[in-house]
Amino acid sequence: QVQLVESGGGLVQAGDSLRLSCAASGRAFSSYSMGWFRQGPEKGREFVAATSRYGGISSYADSVKGRFTISRDNAKNTVYLQMNSLKPEDTAIYYCAAVSSSGVLTTDRRYNYWGQGTQVTVSS
Repeated sequence: QVQLVESGGGLVQAGDSLRLSCAASGRAFSSYSMGWFRQGPEKGREFVAATSRYGGISSYADSVKGRFTISRDNAKNTVYLQMNSLKPEDTAIYYCAAVSSSGVLTTDRRYNYWGQGTQVTVSS
């Protein structure tokens, strides 16, 4: 069992940067593949980024590739999402998710632990 708590969201202007954090409690954080998803206004939840257990492999949605970077610090039980060159269309609630897996998973239904989400709002 793992509990996830996101932080770092806020209101920024287009072009700004934010770094989201997701702190995990529980044991064996390094056994979990981690992902970030988001849900915008009147939109379904969509994949943003995911990373493998030790951070060696990552995957990104095309819409964020080159602007966002996912990373993790297993010693701190934390996964990060560095978001640069933010756009108004990045406005959403951002969720981190975990699953005990050796892979990099991009589908939300594969994850079984979720945080409560953190709001990111990008003004134009």
